[in-house]
Amino acid sequence: MTLRLLSPAYAGRDGELTAVLQYVYQSVIFSELGYGEFAREIVEIAVNEMHHLEILATVITKLGAPPVYTACPPYPVGYYSAACVNYTRNPRQMLCADICAEENAISGYENILCRMKNAPVAAVVSRILEDEKKHLKKFNELLMKL
Repeated sequence: MTLRLLSPAYAGRDGELTAVLQYVYQSVIFSELGYGEFAREIVEIAVNEMHHLEILATVITKLGAPPVYTACPPYPVGYYSAACVNYTRNPRQMLCADICAEENAISGYENILCRMKNAPVAAVVSRILEDEKKHLKKFNELLMKL
């Protein structure tokens, strides 16, 4: 049950892997468009999301499954696709996509916590949830600066 709850947050369509790839992509685009400050802020969030990815991979491994990029380990099916990333190049649309992604992450982690019976894993999820709330706040601040 714990593994099935965590897997979509790890490498599902709205999971940490998508966040990492999307935010790295966007940091490059923002930099190319002359928004260096935005690029730096977004890549910092991407690094934090990479840490979440690593944490979830470690938990998944401890639960007995390989940390493959699929929303349904231990089964090697439904592998992750980079088609999940939003590839818009418009600054406002990028930030709106990020806000939506963070809102989905927050909702997803809150749902996991409501259903989670494994207390140590719930503590990990709670910590990640707090980071996602900070990311949402930062993306809203960036949107206001545009």
